[in-house]
Amino acid sequence: MAIERAFVALPSTSLGRAGAGGHPCQGVYHRRAGTSPKIAVIATHYQIDFAEHYMAEYLAERGFGFLGWNTRFRGDENHFLLDHALVDIGVGVRWLREVAGAETVVLLGNSGGGSLMAAYQSQAVEPNVTALPGLRLAAGVDELPPGDAYISSAAHLGRPDVLTSWMDGSVTDESDPLATDPELDLFNPENGPPYSPDFIARYRAAQTARNRRITVWVKAELERLAAAGYHDRPFSVFRTWADPRMVDPTLEPTNRRPNRCYAGKPERANRSVFGIAASCTLRTWLNLWSLDDSQTRAHPHLARITVPSLVVNADADTGVFPSDATAMYDALAARDKQRHDLPGDHYFLEPADARANLADLVEGWINERFA
Repeated sequence: MAIERAFVALPSTSLGRAGAGGHPCQGVYHRRAGTSPKIAVIATHYQIDFAEHYMAEYLAERGFGFLGWNTRFRGDENHFLLDHALVDIGVGVRWLREVAGAETVVLLGNSGGGSLMAAYQSQAVEPNVTALPGLRLAAGVDELPPGDAYISSAAHLGRPDVLTSWMDGSVTDESDPLATDPELDLFNPENGPPYSPDFIARYRAAQTARNRRITVWVKAELERLAAAGYHDRPFSVFRTWADPRMVDPTLEPTNRRPNRCYAGKPERANRSVFGIAASCTLRTWLNLWSLDDSQTRAHPHLARITVPSLVVNADADTGVFPSDATAMYDALAARDKQRHDLPGDHYFLEPADARANLADLVEGWINERFA
């Protein structure tokens, strides 16, 4: 079955074409050759390239249009601003309706995209996003076209939530990668695994405290810079592969491989430079990572989603867990909502039929409501 792929590149309502020629909004539209699908899916992430998302051809083969869509922050999460990302997503939704001819648009939130697409639908139906102090909202963010359905697939509850769950609670000095409280060190054999309930309680509290300490420093640093006429600055966050569930399989048991994270073995990954939030700016921290200030947390946005909604959990995921899917499902305001658990890792690479099974589930769910 032939699949046609069309590159789509468009300006945003708040950013035009770059001098070198590139557009801020780019993606690839997939459809079965010779068809004009009336139902289309759009998938977007905070920074990962979704143009050739792994579900694109599976759903195109089943008769849907699929737009793998990237905002201006593709590969540039360290400068992320939510309102600008939302207007870029809106460009893709409008293109599906006005150019591709889709009558029904399904928002697919995969991985980090779960909270991002929830924020998009939330803003489209009940504008609520506010600008950071000193910034103005992006043009067009109060005029977003809503989707007709929402799907959360292997998705967590937002960037502040996943960062805090993963960040190393034993860090005692953000300027020194080696500074560690041994009594909270996840990789100190004296602490486990297995980890005691007391250790987990102290560790989780330390993770939350670490996120909030960074926020306090960020706000103070912004004030210091502003007094000198500066707007922002970059900084690094290290040691963010340290969720106890990654190391101890007895915590929230699933079919995941033990002692694994998306970057390999957690102890080794935690010492690398490839963690989330490894590079950001002060304003991006407040916009994206702060528990207290970020508007990317899914809960309030899910409470504004009333369109048909599907939540899918991958039962061998090493970074997103069943409790995430349960929380996503419970927070949705939709009366028509379903939650399913499927065999698969985070991106449904394994087992061999995982992606086909996910596509079959999505196909049946969409067609039951919109075909």
